[in-house]
Amino acid sequence: MSHSAHPDRQPNRLAHESSPYLQQHAFNPVDWFPWGPEAFEKAKQENKPIFLSIGYSACHWCHVMERESFENEAIAKYLNQHYVSIKVDREERPDVDQIYMSAVQLITQRGGWPMSVFLTPSGQPFYGGTYWPPVSRMGMPGFGDLLVKLNDYWVNKRNEVDSSAAQLVEAIQNMAAPVFERAELNAEILQTAMTALLRSADRREGGFGGAPKFPHPMDLRVLLRCARRFGNDDALQVALLSLTKMAHGGIYDQLGGGFHRYSTDARWLAPHFEKMLYDNALLVPAYLEAWQITRDEEYATVVRETLDYILREMTAPAGGFYATQDADSEGEEGKFFVWSEAEIDQLLDPADARVFKLSYDVTPRGNWEEKTILNRPRPLQLIADQLQLPLNSTADSEGVLQILDRCRTRLLAARSKRIPPGRDDKILVAWNGMMIAACAQAALVLHEPRYLDAARAAARFIIDHMRDPQGRLLHSFKDGQARLNAYLDDSACFIDGLVELFQAESGWQTAENSTAASEWLTVALDLTKDLSVRFADADKGGFFYTPIDHEELIARTKDSQDNATPSGNGMAATALLKLARLTGRDDVEQLAIRTLDALSGLLIDHPRASGQALIALDLALGPTYEVVITADADQSGDKLWDTLWQQFVPNKVAVRWPTGLAVPEVLQDLLAGKTERGPSAAFLCQRGACQTPVETPDALIAALSKAR
Repeated sequence: MSHSAHPDRQPNRLAHESSPYLQQHAFNPVDWFPWGPEAFEKAKQENKPIFLSIGYSACHWCHVMERESFENEAIAKYLNQHYVSIKVDREERPDVDQIYMSAVQLITQRGGWPMSVFLTPSGQPFYGGTYWPPVSRMGMPGFGDLLVKLNDYWVNKRNEVDSSAAQLVEAIQNMAAPVFERAELNAEILQTAMTALLRSADRREGGFGGAPKFPHPMDLRVLLRCARRFGNDDALQVALLSLTKMAHGGIYDQLGGGFHRYSTDARWLAPHFEKMLYDNALLVPAYLEAWQITRDEEYATVVRETLDYILREMTAPAGGFYATQDADSEGEEGKFFVWSEAEIDQLLDPADARVFKLSYDVTPRGNWEEKTILNRPRPLQLIADQLQLPLNSTADSEGVLQILDRCRTRLLAARSKRIPPGRDDKILVAWNGMMIAACAQAALVLHEPRYLDAARAAARFIIDHMRDPQGRLLHSFKDGQARLNAYLDDSACFIDGLVELFQAESGWQTAENSTAASEWLTVALDLTKDLSVRFADADKGGFFYTPIDHEELIARTKDSQDNATPSGNGMAATALLKLARLTGRDDVEQLAIRTLDALSGLLIDHPRASGQALIALDLALGPTYEVVITADADQSGDKLWDTLWQQFVPNKVAVRWPTGLAVPEVLQDLLAGKTERGPSAAFLCQRGACQTPVETPDALIAALSKAR
């Protein structure tokens, strides 16, 4: 709710916060506090319970609850009189979010946002839920009624409140850092995971399970690896079907590129329209790998359109990527993205409109709330046959693909004049690390240097502007200020991004910029040292979500299971395995293996919550190769490098190094004896033991085909 809607109101404390989500609540009549000691001290002094509300800027139902309840003068008055109210941006404080989400799941058996939790002044939860309407309806209790009942409970049954809270805290602490039964790390774990994923796959519409449907990019990448490892075509086809169906669905922005958060139906038609940086960062590698396997240009097009959207709309001028775009514009969900047939007819020539409407499911009645979400339910070849047009242009006739390109360009230009959804322009290290990795991989596979430029600029921004005076990573940047301790996933994802950036940078390396590439590995090793000192669980393996010197909360969590983003421990294992192979650091590899050992029971019991760790396991089991391509002036090294990245060989790390160039210390183990002047060659090595180098692309392909 904007200040202009209530010009007579004075702002609350959230006006001084940098989070766009918190600022959206700065003119609520609720007397909000940000998370911090001031709120807890007030609750203790006045003996009041705390109402904790957690959400994020792009969350549609968060905005609904704000309009209905937090802008309601009567509800706000009651909250201010009987509670101390705290508002948290879950993207800024995922540590707080994790802990109290556990409480809500224990209480209600489900979770989500907005998250609404009632706490004692010491931070112990005693009741919670998600969205509540202002008054009771459709079997849901009204928020106003709940406030009255819980206040009565607090005043008149305090012993029960305290007992309930103590039991919840004990349960949360048991959940926070679970210890899993250890199992041997072997290929059977991957086989079991593949079976579980295939069992839950939707063989008609793609994806897993029914509505609502999330993309599950880590699980799709697990299936691609299992298809390769076990020669299982079913795993491959399930993954490809899912990627194709999503690319054709309304979950994908057919005009502007990029993916919305999830689909409300089983066929990917109607999304929740928010766009999250992390979804797009995680889906790009899945589509790149699908292209490497199939050479289907549609997968490459999805990558380019998605990353072009990121560069166009989600990239800060100084470097770094913004967090989210809202679902709503002008107070309506999806308004920016949907169309009527009349709008299409007005903007396109009649012949073009006919082709476009047939291709993108545009009808007079629409397919969603009397409007049309653009999607492609039918193959374009069928459309071309129906219209008696070629798919691609010929000397005699323009093709359907070329007509649709023109139509999309015109409609995107028209859409850009609409009032856009809000954007949360804070920069989060974890999500930036994922997007740095995605851009770097796309630069390599598709040979697109503009994506490397974006990855490099984001990494440089984080290194220069998002560290404290001791050089330790910080979590969030907004309005010229970096703040909050980095969490496990910040460090893990940034290390992974730096490793992928190093590999991409080395592909464009010359004698003039050779030190730039190796700097990324040096920073990654510094971050790894910090992880091992401040985050590692020395007793049980793996890493805690917060550093040892972090603010004391009611529990110290271990991030072990994937949600919409990879688990911090799964990503740490992945990144450290790659870093260890590039740098020859056995101690770094052992950190990764200990992490996988700690997760091994989880991988067996809950493979569908362990996609990122399973990707790491596939890498750990190998065979995993260090590939060194020496590049002489004859440019044959470039052909070898391009050939390498056009193959689906997920279990590798690689560097291209000009012959005769001095080798930095961080790469001494990897490059020893390989960079003397001579013809360009590719070395395939395992922990330093190398095969006979090959000098032609065909020989490299043959060697890679045996490396399974």
